[in-house]
Amino acid sequence: MAGGGPERGKRTRVTLRDVAESAQTSRSTASRALSGSGYVAEHIRERVQAAADRLGYVPDVSARTLKGRASGVIGLLVSDLRNQFYAELAAGVEHTLSAEGYQVVLVDDHGSAERAVDAARAFLAMRADGVLLAPVGRQATELLVGHGMPVTEVDRRSGVRGCDVVSIDSEAGARAAVDHLLALGHRAVGVVIDETFWDTGRDRLKGYRGALRAAGVTAQRRYVLDLGQTDRPAREEVARFLDSQPPLTAVFAANNVVAELVWLELKRRAVRVPEQCSVVSFDDLPWMRMVSPAVTAVRQPVFAMGERAAGLLLERVRRGGGGRSASHVLQPELVVRDSTSAPAR
Repeated sequence: MAGGGPERGKRTRVTLRDVAESAQTSRSTASRALSGSGYVAEHIRERVQAAADRLGYVPDVSARTLKGRASGVIGLLVSDLRNQFYAELAAGVEHTLSAEGYQVVLVDDHGSAERAVDAARAFLAMRADGVLLAPVGRQATELLVGHGMPVTEVDRRSGVRGCDVVSIDSEAGARAAVDHLLALGHRAVGVVIDETFWDTGRDRLKGYRGALRAAGVTAQRRYVLDLGQTDRPAREEVARFLDSQPPLTAVFAANNVVAELVWLELKRRAVRVPEQCSVVSFDDLPWMRMVSPAVTAVRQPVFAMGERAAGLLLERVRRGGGGRSASHVLQPELVVRDSTSAPAR
């Protein structure tokens, strides 16, 4: 398996005693170090955790459950519950799983790969029947798959084998947004994005560039703002970007978070939308329909994505985690509203 994770299949369960012996400490000290309850010197805590990671130890906090019996719990790991995208995704997941009698345990990793790994350990410890996650790194997925846990990734893919994936065709959605602006006559079209590490961000940037190329418009570097490549405050970067010369006549915001930044900065400057600058967002949130003018947006079937991912996971759970991996790509939809028009002459 990629990443050097433990081999799949049946494995001898590592005990707390094994960890304590490897860390050269007592069983009670190892227990306190891993549970976080009671005092343990920091260097010893680190040594115990390193031994647990090396051995693949997962604490069995579900000893009350009979061995082999389904827990009726599904783990859901998302990156930021303040982002309505993940809230709607969770709603779709819960809608499907609750109808099948499952309880959903929701964890927000705050975009931290370390927190994601901690959550993965917790799901393994509670013997969840399966886990859905929007990965922020490979480690959490590798840990879960390596222990034979049924896994479905949502929105993003880590590249780890042995799990299903449900995602959005981000390249097609971005291309539709930029094609719309080009058809209106825009040529100075900027894009604001906050990450290109994951396929979602990379594909949206690819769609932007592909639309320009197909229209015979040169993709200029100064018209691309990647907030993930700067340490300065995002608002300052957006402000500097909007000062581009010659001025932008349209901006494609690659997700709802950067769309809000762009919208607020344009309003702060009293820039008339769309007369002076058209705006398109990838993601369609309620506020975009409530502001004036309403924002043209690429709508993602987020609730349906949660439902589909939950359905795929249940199929994998029912067959014991085995079988070939499935990959489902859902199509977004461009919703044209009043924030886009032909550029001023």
